[in-house]
Amino acid sequence: MTELHDTGERRRTSDTPPSITDLIDEETVRSIVQEAWSALIGEDELLVPLPGGLPENAVSSWVHVAGPWNGIVVLTCGRSTAEQLSRELLKEHAPPVIEDEDIEDALGELANVVGGNVKAVLPGPSALGLPEVGSAPVAGSDTRRVDLLWRGQSLTISVQGSAGAPLDQ
Repeated sequence: MTELHDTGERRRTSDTPPSITDLIDEETVRSIVQEAWSALIGEDELLVPLPGGLPENAVSSWVHVAGPWNGIVVLTCGRSTAEQLSRELLKEHAPPVIEDEDIEDALGELANVVGGNVKAVLPGPSALGLPEVGSAPVAGSDTRRVDLLWRGQSLTISVQGSAGAPLDQ
């Protein structure tokens, strides 16, 4: 008779979902964001770990992560910062006037890359949802937040848990 052993790979419904603050530290988030920035915006583009406060006209992009840890990775900045980021991503193809669609594409791409790299350091396997852009989802208590400055402008990255609730995809 073969004896079955629970390997612990599947989570039981009674298990407490892992907290993001137990899974990832601020330095790891900063490192992930800096690597994405270097790859997408430019190798000489530095992010300074200083809180600058969010502007009133903030815009956010985020991606859902679903797996052993469920939550979202959110990038938030001011509209003018979002326009600059769009120009940097589009490089020589940037139009004279940055439209909302350009901002949505640029912020969505940044959230997707940062979210994918965050997903890679979390327990897996996990799935990454499609990027969304709009007003930032409200952060709960299970949040790892990193405040940065890029070219003197505020940028916030937060990794927000959803307390193990299934995500609508």
